[in-house]
Amino acid sequence: MGSVSSHFAGKSAIVTGAGSGIGAELSRALTAVGAVVVCADLDLDAATAVAGPIGARAVRLDVTDAGAVRALVEEVEPDLMFNNAGITFGGETEDLTLDQWNAIIDVNIRGVVHGVAAAYPLMVRRGHGQIVNTASMGGLMAAGLITSYVMTKHAVVGLSLALRSEAASKGVGVTVVCPAAVDTPILDKGHLGRFHGRDYYLKGQGVKQPLPADVFAGQVLEAVAADKAMLVTPVQARVAWRLGRFFPGFVQRSSIRFVDKQRRWQAQRALSAR
Repeated sequence: MGSVSSHFAGKSAIVTGAGSGIGAELSRALTAVGAVVVCADLDLDAATAVAGPIGARAVRLDVTDAGAVRALVEEVEPDLMFNNAGITFGGETEDLTLDQWNAIIDVNIRGVVHGVAAAYPLMVRRGHGQIVNTASMGGLMAAGLITSYVMTKHAVVGLSLALRSEAASKGVGVTVVCPAAVDTPILDKGHLGRFHGRDYYLKGQGVKQPLPADVFAGQVLEAVAADKAMLVTPVQARVAWRLGRFFPGFVQRSSIRFVDKQRRWQAQRALSAR
């Protein structure tokens, strides 16, 4: 932890989506190691509830508003930009409306792009800085019933790895974090039809408990301090990712069976609820 503390002490950081879940725990972890944190969230009350006890600053920020993101970055001039805000929709793809497709693209892709477009040129001019983008295992493997989410997180992974190859010679670090299920409110949001997030991410993936958000935040800071390109966690996620790289056909067939099981569980739950 000593090396982590020395890496972050005195540095300024913006964390988007800081009002709950991963963003809240990143904010707490960063202040614990001496960073000066701005907790940014669309919900100012939620951001304030996180920021107050840790001595951070809370601001209302809509990451889909490029001008607002740019204004905050120009004011703070962060050493660290955590593009973390995100939403999800789970269920059959034919049930997604075009407005929902646009909403998830706006937050999960454009929200990250707005953070990068504002912070990266500033960091290049200074010759230092780090961008940290929150993706997901969904950005490394394709699972049905969260199709729109998977699409956006693949985009975040691609953006991050490509940008890292440019940024390395300019003194700027880029890290993308790809967790499996983390215990956050997003597991219980964005459900369409019979979809049930916790069953999907936990029961369906054979994980007994989601990764605690505070544990994940600590792992993120360690990865950033080490200037890692990617964090894939926990160990089951790393195994699945590597399996998918070497045996894509097998993993695709497994994904089809996984979706079929999910549909059966959803039907059974609907029947038992009657």
